[in-house]
Amino acid sequence: MFEIDKTLVSLDIIEKEFACDYAKCKGICCVEGDSGAPITDEEIAILEESLSVIVPFLAQKNKEALQTNGVFYIDRDGEKVTTLVNNAECAFVMIENGMISCAIERAWEKGLVSIPKPISCHLYPIRVKQYKNFDGLNYDRWHICNDAVCKGKKESIKIYQFLKNSLIRKYGNDWYMQLEMIAEQWIHDKNKEQK
Repeated sequence: MFEIDKTLVSLDIIEKEFACDYAKCKGICCVEGDSGAPITDEEIAILEESLSVIVPFLAQKNKEALQTNGVFYIDRDGEKVTTLVNNAECAFVMIENGMISCAIERAWEKGLVSIPKPISCHLYPIRVKQYKNFDGLNYDRWHICNDAVCKGKKESIKIYQFLKNSLIRKYGNDWYMQLEMIAEQWIHDKNKEQK
């Protein structure tokens, strides 16, 4: 791990390849799993305020889940997470032609809401664990993302490169520039060792 400001970043984030292959996975990460997506208090407030412009993109069962349960619940780990439909898909899921996408993101694309999706979704496959004085950033390996690993290797895209916009959204441009410099130096040193 290495440190940037008040973050500890796993080496996997600069060493491992990853690039979502939506044509193959069809967005299944929004349906699979045992909990909703982690969500911040600020995001909860935004989604509650913007719900009326998001729900028109949703199927009836999703609308009902949000109207009945709100935009979040507290999971078994004590985390605030997005509401689920029938303990499965995220309540903000839209399915069109067999492809899964996010109603929050659709509303954002149309300028109706101020965030594209919860930052935990935007940062995936990085998971951020908040501690008292710092954030820990780790690579979350999930078998449903095997195609993303293959695509990342094929196209030589590292996790931090794939998530550039998301990481800047979370930590800012200066933080990301430091991450890039560390990654370039690390890869340079590693290549030198292998010669």
